[in-house]
Amino acid sequence: MVGDEATPARRATAPVMRHGTEGPGRSDLDVTGHRPMRILICNDDGVFAPGIAALARGLAAALGDRHDLLVVAPLTDHSGAGAAVGRVYEREGIPYEAVELPGLADVPVYGIDGPPALAVILACIEGFGPSPDLVVSGINHGVNAGRSALHSGTVGATLTAAQFGVRGLAVSIAWGNDPVPWETPVRLAAGIVPMLAGLPAPAVLNLNVPAVPPGELRGLRHGTLGRVGLIRSVRPEATPDPVAGPAIDRTSGVVTLALRGMGVAADRLAEQAELEPGSDAALLADGWATLTPLVGVHEDVSDHGRAALDGALTTYVPSPAGDG
Repeated sequence: MVGDEATPARRATAPVMRHGTEGPGRSDLDVTGHRPMRILICNDDGVFAPGIAALARGLAAALGDRHDLLVVAPLTDHSGAGAAVGRVYEREGIPYEAVELPGLADVPVYGIDGPPALAVILACIEGFGPSPDLVVSGINHGVNAGRSALHSGTVGATLTAAQFGVRGLAVSIAWGNDPVPWETPVRLAAGIVPMLAGLPAPAVLNLNVPAVPPGELRGLRHGTLGRVGLIRSVRPEATPDPVAGPAIDRTSGVVTLALRGMGVAADRLAEQAELEPGSDAALLADGWATLTPLVGVHEDVSDHGRAALDGALTTYVPSPAGDG
């Protein structure tokens, strides 16, 4: 059982088990946000990544005197994991470690052997104490905008929380060199969390922030979910903007990737021309932080979904009696 007796060196091999009832639960929170809530902080870059430490310290400073904070995150980098849970069918328990992060002596921190969505599930089924009222995921180093949000472990953690009726905020900052201005997304997240706590569950917001100091941020705007993804091009002979390099070897080899936001100035201008006006990626490129409300897996009840369902149902032909 995860508890206060855990030490930084401890590692569990038994299943993470149900904790006691200490701390505020969801029933203690009213819509005004004035009563205590339990906030789970997680990420996909790993519990030792600088972004999650900056986020936890920032939320502790802004909200820690009124709310209960808990950090549960992967022990190793699980970027791009989406909402994957990993090899849960092959083992009876999920190993974890109690971790000490600088400046967070009063916040319990645990690293688990698994991806971020699994960390959220374990917290939501009370493996680390009472279920959280809200999940804040990040800060991811690299934006999760457009189609890339589908593959993001940062976003996947919040969408997993929504399946448990828990509100979520995914936080990402554009890739940049050190020193990364973590304080910019931290300030925005600290302002959004109390507002989000008053919304009907399970609201999920995706926050993306340019890599600029707070004083250089143009503001915060709604960004529509764009149609571009992180990978800009791959195969040299099959993309509008070929990647420099030799032709593809049809037997084996390496497919070279060109990623958005990583190129030279000329590449950035070409990338901006591909972005839809008003999209999250376009606004980020123009210096704005963006917010996008998201929903997870839901049944498709649209006309397109119904047509696909009706057509597929007609394809079933019962086997004749006596066939093996």
